[in-house]
Amino acid sequence: MHRRILTALLTLTVSACATTKPAETPPETPASQQPQTPASDPEAFRDTQPKPGTPPDIVLPTFEKAQLDNGLTVIVSTRKELPLVFAGIAFASGVSQEPLAKLGVADLSYRMLLEGAGKRDTVALDNAFADLGVSPAMSVEPDGAFVGARVLTRNVDAVMALLSDVVLRPTFDAKAFDRRKKQQLGELVRRMGDPNFLAQQAYYAAVFGADHPYGHPSGGTPKTVQSLTLADAKNFYVKNTGPRAAALIMTGDVTLPQAVEWAKKYFGGWKGGAVAPKPPPAPPAPPRELVRVVPKPGLEQTMVMVGRPGLAAGHADEYPLELATTVFGGFFGSRLNMNIREDKGYSYGANASLGTRLGVGPLTAYAAVRQNVTGPALEEFMKELAGIKTNPITEKELAAAREGLIRAFPGAFETVEGLGGSASQLFFHRRPMDEYKKSVEGLRDASAAEVQRVAEAYLDPAAMQVVLVGDPLVIQEQVTPLKLGKLTLVETPASDAAPKAATP
Repeated sequence: MHRRILTALLTLTVSACATTKPAETPPETPASQQPQTPASDPEAFRDTQPKPGTPPDIVLPTFEKAQLDNGLTVIVSTRKELPLVFAGIAFASGVSQEPLAKLGVADLSYRMLLEGAGKRDTVALDNAFADLGVSPAMSVEPDGAFVGARVLTRNVDAVMALLSDVVLRPTFDAKAFDRRKKQQLGELVRRMGDPNFLAQQAYYAAVFGADHPYGHPSGGTPKTVQSLTLADAKNFYVKNTGPRAAALIMTGDVTLPQAVEWAKKYFGGWKGGAVAPKPPPAPPAPPRELVRVVPKPGLEQTMVMVGRPGLAAGHADEYPLELATTVFGGFFGSRLNMNIREDKGYSYGANASLGTRLGVGPLTAYAAVRQNVTGPALEEFMKELAGIKTNPITEKELAAAREGLIRAFPGAFETVEGLGGSASQLFFHRRPMDEYKKSVEGLRDASAAEVQRVAEAYLDPAAMQVVLVGDPLVIQEQVTPLKLGKLTLVETPASDAAPKAATP
């Protein structure tokens, strides 16, 4: 209406100013016969969801492998966009190779590599890396360890010389060992106050068994670390490392022939009898009989951790189960999170993950919930697990999980460090060089029937072990009526005590 009035006024103004004879005005059409224009709604666009654009093609990196005469593996992924190279050594033995009486020795042993090497002490070694503009990275995992650094292409030779000292000529200085040991003990003291870490300690023992190689997280306990000696650290390193149990990882502005030449130059003389360890044995998955409780009186939240043994990397069910786990709790829109967080408001977030390893890894669901809803939250965990069978996974849920997992792949390869970490996982888990391509294909091709089959087989609530960290009286009051198993107190790792029956 306003537009018609404005048009009429402009027409009158122009007509009044014209010097030529105006055209004859046609007779006005009665208002009842004029076409009706609906009123414009500026918010109408919100009724139609925008359609996404065409997604870009998934571009995956190429990994290549070679082997030196001494058995050293060389893995390369070439990316020439920037003059950057990530170079590192991956070791095939990790936390799972620790003797039970010496838990924490893997962390202590590998981290001693950066506490002095060749003719350099800790400070001199750190300064030598800093002179190249880098800070070396170190990680110690259940199935291996990794040390490396990112440098400009022109500094590759220099960083390789430093890495060869670190790997082949670590000093294992006594004073540096004492300092590093105190740091590890201090970190353990800090972690003992973290409910998530306490839950992991109890959870891994519950799922794998306390004596299993995967039955504990990294770092050890205060008791075991306190007993470690310099000889323990040196012996672990000598026993578990050597060219046949290691890989040179190079990614970025480097080719496989170049990497092989650097490997020969700096590691061709490396000797040692260690070989890559065999996968740990598969643990049983018995029905749940206990609900394990780590007591933290007065804790305002309860850490809930539920799970069981899952799969080893490369298992035929890996991709369908990854999809099923994602639908259950692997992203924001998952069943578990939408229930626990969005519907009930019990937690900031609930998650689930499938942790494949060289051996059978854990299948875990977890959340930190308000203390006063510990029982109801755990009950919802079990309902959602049972619902996988009674309320099968829909095509919409499966499509969202599939798309999310596949589209997340490139994020792991954004940097040369990410490429290096991805290459190390191939080595740790003994996977083929085209593993990531096969992963995308496996996720894309897994049928709805396969996903539902593995979901029902692995997400059975009866086989899920339960660990709770929180106020024991609150847990006893709220969880006992659920009849999920006998409540059993698990002392903190500081005491290294065996589980015992809970008392009011």
